[in-house]
Amino acid sequence: MEGDSTFSSSTRRHFLHGAAAGGVVVGVGGFSAVSQWFFRGREAGRAGGLGAFQPSQAVEVDEAAHVINRLTFGPAPGQHAMVTAMGARNFVMEQLAPELIDDGAAERRSRQFEALGAWPAGELLEHDPRALLDQLTRDKIHRAHHSRRQLFEVMVDFWSDHFNIDPSKGDSRWLKPVDDRRVIRAHAMGNFADLVRASALSPAMLWYLDGRDNRLGTARELPNENYARELLELHTLGVHGGYTQRDVMEVARCLSGWTVRARSGSRMAVGRVEFEAARHDDGSKDVLGTVIPAGLGRGDLDRVVELVAHHPATARHVAFKLCRRFVADDPPEAVVAAVAHVFSESRGDLRRTLAAVFGHEAFWASRGGKIKRPFHFVISALRATAARTDAGRAVQDYLLRMGHAPFQYPAPDGYPEEAQPWMATLLWRWRFAAELAANGIKGTSLDPTGLLAAAGGTEAALAAHLLGRQPTPAEQAAAQNCPSPLALLLASPAFQTC
Repeated sequence: MEGDSTFSSSTRRHFLHGAAAGGVVVGVGGFSAVSQWFFRGREAGRAGGLGAFQPSQAVEVDEAAHVINRLTFGPAPGQHAMVTAMGARNFVMEQLAPELIDDGAAERRSRQFEALGAWPAGELLEHDPRALLDQLTRDKIHRAHHSRRQLFEVMVDFWSDHFNIDPSKGDSRWLKPVDDRRVIRAHAMGNFADLVRASALSPAMLWYLDGRDNRLGTARELPNENYARELLELHTLGVHGGYTQRDVMEVARCLSGWTVRARSGSRMAVGRVEFEAARHDDGSKDVLGTVIPAGLGRGDLDRVVELVAHHPATARHVAFKLCRRFVADDPPEAVVAAVAHVFSESRGDLRRTLAAVFGHEAFWASRGGKIKRPFHFVISALRATAARTDAGRAVQDYLLRMGHAPFQYPAPDGYPEEAQPWMATLLWRWRFAAELAANGIKGTSLDPTGLLAAAGGTEAALAAHLLGRQPTPAEQAAAQNCPSPLALLLASPAFQTC
């Protein structure tokens, strides 16, 4: 099966049914044992020098390198051998069941960010919002770098863009950590309708898109339509989803009356989401051709979520975005249609939907065709070199200069996925690669000599590790003739693609 370009029908059934049941149970114990062995060795290597590992021996990017490139934030030393041993498709299955993966080391690392714990929203007011943003960013970098639940972290990144919030607006600067924990991380691989509902009632989202100011209109005052428009245009149906301006206004009426406590009165009430019936338009509405009867009160929100989350246009919109993330910037129509079908059939089950992406031949045929976004590039460089980092200001400044600082995109559509907007970042990528290889980034360090030795002691072996395949003669010659082969390889076009 390892040489096939698609799953067999029996494997696909197992894949989808396991994901729908909340995780792949049959066989995962064996896969996890291999994975746990790899990560124990990796942590031991961090403590006392890297152990020897086998880089890829393939001439082209193989299945193991491909799934590492697409489902994770990049290969760590020895990971290619681990995925090869367990089977690339088994690695996909394991990643679709993150709750079965022991991620205790990454979780313990995240506990240093005290403000991101399960505190009431009001408690966050004690923090400088700049310190909150720093902790949120450092935690994201650390999790992407160290988590064994790599696909989960990739999906957290995906949904953070899909339901983007700029925390510089109003109380969002204190409430975004709550959104990250209760909305994005809580539902990243769950059910899409639950994710939409949680986002609609997120205190940070109610601030960011003015939902808190959406109240029963008068002859002179229309409902605030900001959130309703983005809900339809960005979060669900998509810009070409067939809705009208009237649908936007009707959805705004349905969502009127929801508000969030601001920084006045009791501190403990700050960030509390409340429904004020007197501010709600409780009349009959017509949304996307469906009549929502009068008198439902707060139930209007559930009816709207049901309509938009399960609309055929939403299935296609979400499928297209997932295929653009994991397959190609311009994914083939066949894979988008297949994924949209599973999304609809499963009522928005995100694991089954992802399984449809990874089970399609288009996914396996799309090797090396995407450009890493800056965050992916930086994290993959840290992972590939087994770097230690405090994820502090120096690393964050590079992300800022590359235009991809986490949680700092001002528009509600989130950071772009396609390659073209990121092509202007190449100079800063090269500088990052050179400074990282030279241990010139404050708070970040690595052992280039130890990495070279662990990979096999030659520039060709180092290149095979970083590129996920054997280097071409031109790449090997360039590395051998360069004062810093590591910097050259990290800056190379092949390392910057996935």
